[in-house]
Amino acid sequence: MTDRAARRATAAFAAGCVVFGAVAVTVAVVAGPGPGPTGYVSEAGVTDSGYAGAYRIGIFTLAAALLLLAGALPTAARAASVLLGVGAVATTLSGTVTCSAGCPLPPFEAATVADLVHGGASIAATAAVVFAMLALVCSPAVGVALRRVAAIGAALALPLSGAVGLAMLLVGRGTLVGLLERSLLTVTAAWGLATAVVLVRRGPRLTPGR
Repeated sequence: MTDRAARRATAAFAAGCVVFGAVAVTVAVVAGPGPGPTGYVSEAGVTDSGYAGAYRIGIFTLAAALLLLAGALPTAARAASVLLGVGAVATTLSGTVTCSAGCPLPPFEAATVADLVHGGASIAATAAVVFAMLALVCSPAVGVALRRVAAIGAALALPLSGAVGLAMLLVGRGTLVGLLERSLLTVTAAWGLATAVVLVRRGPRLTPGR
Protein backbone atom coordinates (compact mmCIF):
# COMPACT_ATOMS: atom_id res chain seq x y z
CA MET A 1 0.00 0.00 0.00
CA THR A 2 1.37 3.39 -1.00
CA ASP A 3 1.66 6.24 1.48
CA ARG A 4 -1.20 8.07 -0.21
CA ALA A 5 -3.47 5.02 -0.03
CA ALA A 6 -2.56 4.48 3.62
CA ARG A 7 -3.44 8.08 4.47
CA ARG A 8 -6.74 7.75 2.66
CA ALA A 9 -7.57 4.60 4.60
CA THR A 10 -6.61 6.35 7.84
CA ALA A 11 -8.85 9.28 6.93
CA ALA A 12 -11.74 6.88 6.28
CA PHE A 13 -11.32 5.35 9.73
CA ALA A 14 -11.17 8.86 11.19
CA ALA A 15 -14.47 9.77 9.52
CA GLY A 16 -16.09 6.65 10.94
CA CYS A 17 -14.80 7.41 14.42
CA VAL A 18 -16.10 11.00 14.26
CA VAL A 19 -19.58 9.79 13.32
CA PHE A 20 -19.69 6.97 15.88
CA GLY A 21 -18.21 9.10 18.67
CA ALA A 22 -20.52 12.04 18.02
CA VAL A 23 -23.58 9.78 17.93
CA ALA A 24 -22.58 8.04 21.18
CA VAL A 25 -22.03 11.32 23.02
CA THR A 26 -25.26 12.78 21.63
CA VAL A 27 -27.26 9.75 22.78
CA ALA A 28 -25.72 10.00 26.25
CA VAL A 29 -26.50 13.72 26.48
CA VAL A 30 -30.05 13.51 25.11
CA ALA A 31 -31.16 10.28 26.77
CA GLY A 32 -29.20 10.64 30.01
CA PRO A 33 -30.45 12.20 33.25
CA GLY A 34 -28.54 15.44 32.73
CA PRO A 35 -30.10 18.92 32.81
CA GLY A 36 -30.46 19.19 29.04
CA PRO A 37 -29.22 22.35 27.30
CA THR A 38 -28.78 24.18 30.63
CA GLY A 39 -25.76 22.08 31.61
CA TYR A 40 -22.42 20.98 30.23
CA VAL A 41 -22.08 18.08 27.80
CA SER A 42 -19.66 16.48 30.28
CA GLU A 43 -22.47 15.98 32.78
CA ALA A 44 -23.52 12.95 30.75
CA GLY A 45 -20.31 11.28 31.90
CA VAL A 46 -20.86 11.70 35.65
CA THR A 47 -20.42 8.36 37.41
CA ASP A 48 -24.02 7.90 38.57
CA SER A 49 -25.41 8.61 35.08
CA GLY A 50 -26.87 5.55 33.37
CA TYR A 51 -25.30 6.68 30.12
CA ALA A 52 -21.82 7.39 31.46
CA GLY A 53 -20.46 4.34 29.64
CA ALA A 54 -21.84 5.48 26.29
CA TYR A 55 -20.46 8.96 26.91
CA ARG A 56 -16.94 7.69 27.64
CA ILE A 57 -16.98 5.36 24.65
CA GLY A 58 -17.96 8.31 22.49
CA ILE A 59 -15.25 10.54 23.95
CA PHE A 60 -12.53 7.93 23.54
CA THR A 61 -13.69 7.27 19.97
CA LEU A 62 -13.47 10.98 19.20
CA ALA A 63 -9.96 11.01 20.66
CA ALA A 64 -9.07 8.17 18.30
CA ALA A 65 -10.58 10.18 15.44
CA LEU A 66 -8.28 13.11 16.20
CA LEU A 67 -5.25 10.83 16.28
CA LEU A 68 -6.24 9.17 13.01
CA LEU A 69 -6.86 12.54 11.40
CA ALA A 70 -3.41 13.68 12.51
CA GLY A 71 -1.91 10.67 10.75
CA ALA A 72 -3.99 11.19 7.61
CA LEU A 73 -2.95 14.79 7.03
CA PRO A 74 -0.14 15.44 4.55
CA THR A 75 3.41 15.80 5.79
CA ALA A 76 3.27 19.52 5.03
CA ALA A 77 0.64 19.90 7.75
CA ARG A 78 3.00 18.88 10.54
CA ALA A 79 1.87 21.66 12.90
CA ALA A 80 -1.79 20.73 12.51
CA SER A 81 -0.96 17.05 13.06
CA VAL A 82 0.88 17.84 16.29
CA LEU A 83 -2.01 19.96 17.53
CA LEU A 84 -4.49 17.20 16.75
CA GLY A 85 -2.27 14.77 18.64
CA VAL A 86 -2.35 17.11 21.63
CA GLY A 87 -6.12 17.32 21.24
CA ALA A 88 -6.38 13.53 21.25
CA VAL A 89 -4.39 13.27 24.50
CA ALA A 90 -6.45 16.01 26.15
CA THR A 91 -9.70 14.41 24.99
CA THR A 92 -8.62 11.07 26.44
CA LEU A 93 -7.80 12.77 29.74
CA SER A 94 -11.19 14.49 29.83
CA GLY A 95 -12.91 11.14 29.32
CA THR A 96 -10.78 9.41 31.95
CA VAL A 97 -11.17 11.99 34.72
CA THR A 98 -14.85 12.33 35.60
CA CYS A 99 -16.24 15.58 36.95
CA SER A 100 -18.59 15.68 39.93
CA ALA A 101 -22.34 16.29 39.66
CA GLY A 102 -23.01 19.45 37.68
CA CYS A 103 -19.35 19.65 36.56
CA PRO A 104 -18.81 22.82 38.64
CA LEU A 105 -16.18 25.31 37.54
CA PRO A 106 -14.98 28.64 38.96
CA PRO A 107 -15.67 31.49 39.38
CA PHE A 108 -19.31 30.81 40.29
CA GLU A 109 -19.02 27.28 41.73
CA ALA A 110 -16.67 25.42 44.04
CA ALA A 111 -14.77 22.83 42.01
CA THR A 112 -12.86 19.72 43.05
CA VAL A 113 -9.43 18.82 41.66
CA ALA A 114 -11.12 16.30 39.34
CA ASP A 115 -13.48 19.02 38.09
CA LEU A 116 -10.54 21.31 37.30
CA VAL A 117 -8.58 18.55 35.57
CA HIS A 118 -11.59 17.48 33.53
CA GLY A 119 -12.56 21.04 32.63
CA GLY A 120 -8.99 22.02 31.77
CA ALA A 121 -8.52 18.95 29.58
CA SER A 122 -11.79 19.60 27.77
CA ILE A 123 -10.86 23.22 27.11
CA ALA A 124 -7.36 22.22 25.97
CA ALA A 125 -8.76 19.60 23.60
CA THR A 126 -11.14 22.04 21.95
CA ALA A 127 -8.47 24.74 21.73
CA ALA A 128 -6.03 22.31 20.10
CA VAL A 129 -8.56 21.44 17.41
CA VAL A 130 -9.33 25.09 16.70
CA PHE A 131 -5.62 25.92 16.47
CA ALA A 132 -5.20 22.96 14.12
CA MET A 133 -7.77 24.57 11.83
CA LEU A 134 -5.76 27.80 11.87
CA ALA A 135 -2.54 25.89 11.21
CA LEU A 136 -4.10 24.36 8.09
CA VAL A 137 -5.35 27.76 6.91
CA CYS A 138 -1.76 29.01 7.14
CA SER A 139 -0.31 25.98 5.28
CA PRO A 140 -0.70 26.63 1.52
CA ALA A 141 1.12 23.41 0.66
CA VAL A 142 -1.79 21.28 1.84
CA GLY A 143 -4.02 22.42 -1.02
CA VAL A 144 -7.11 24.55 -1.45
CA ALA A 145 -9.75 22.05 -0.34
CA LEU A 146 -8.28 21.40 3.10
CA ARG A 147 -7.60 25.09 3.68
CA ARG A 148 -11.13 26.04 2.62
CA VAL A 149 -12.70 23.57 5.06
CA ALA A 150 -10.34 24.75 7.79
CA ALA A 151 -11.14 28.40 7.08
CA ILE A 152 -14.87 27.78 7.38
CA GLY A 153 -14.36 25.79 10.57
CA ALA A 154 -12.14 28.47 12.10
CA ALA A 155 -14.52 31.28 11.10
CA LEU A 156 -17.29 29.52 13.05
CA ALA A 157 -15.23 28.10 15.91
CA LEU A 158 -13.23 31.19 16.90
CA PRO A 159 -16.18 33.46 17.80
CA LEU A 160 -17.96 30.55 19.48
CA SER A 161 -14.85 29.81 21.54
CA GLY A 162 -14.64 33.42 22.66
CA ALA A 163 -18.34 33.50 23.47
CA VAL A 164 -18.11 30.30 25.53
CA GLY A 165 -15.15 31.64 27.49
CA LEU A 166 -16.82 34.96 28.22
CA ALA A 167 -20.12 33.32 29.15
CA MET A 168 -18.38 30.96 31.57
CA LEU A 169 -16.62 33.89 33.25
CA LEU A 170 -19.50 36.36 33.28
CA VAL A 171 -22.65 34.21 33.48
CA GLY A 172 -21.65 30.74 34.58
CA ARG A 173 -23.38 27.43 34.03
CA GLY A 174 -26.75 27.78 32.35
CA THR A 175 -28.65 27.73 29.08
CA LEU A 176 -26.39 30.26 27.35
CA VAL A 177 -23.18 28.35 28.06
CA GLY A 178 -24.87 25.04 27.33
CA LEU A 179 -26.07 26.11 23.89
CA LEU A 180 -22.79 27.80 23.00
CA GLU A 181 -20.77 24.77 24.09
CA ARG A 182 -22.93 22.42 22.04
CA SER A 183 -22.61 24.70 19.00
CA LEU A 184 -18.82 24.80 19.32
CA LEU A 185 -18.53 21.03 19.70
CA THR A 186 -20.81 20.53 16.70
CA VAL A 187 -18.58 22.78 14.59
CA THR A 188 -15.40 20.95 15.61
CA ALA A 189 -16.95 17.54 14.92
CA ALA A 190 -18.29 18.72 11.55
CA TRP A 191 -14.86 20.10 10.64
CA GLY A 192 -13.19 16.80 11.54
CA LEU A 193 -15.65 14.84 9.43
CA ALA A 194 -15.42 17.23 6.47
CA THR A 195 -11.62 17.17 6.59
CA ALA A 196 -11.56 13.38 6.69
CA VAL A 197 -13.95 13.23 3.71
CA VAL A 198 -11.74 15.60 1.71
CA LEU A 199 -8.70 13.43 2.45
CA VAL A 200 -10.55 10.27 1.42
CA ARG A 201 -11.85 11.74 -1.83
CA ARG A 202 -8.76 13.65 -2.96
CA GLY A 203 -5.94 12.21 -0.93
CA PRO A 204 -3.39 14.36 0.94
CA ARG A 205 -2.52 16.59 -2.01
CA LEU A 206 0.59 18.63 -1.45
CA THR A 207 0.51 20.92 -4.45
CA PRO A 208 -0.84 24.43 -3.84
CA GLY A 209 -3.95 25.25 -5.81
CA ARG A 210 -5.26 21.68 -6.00
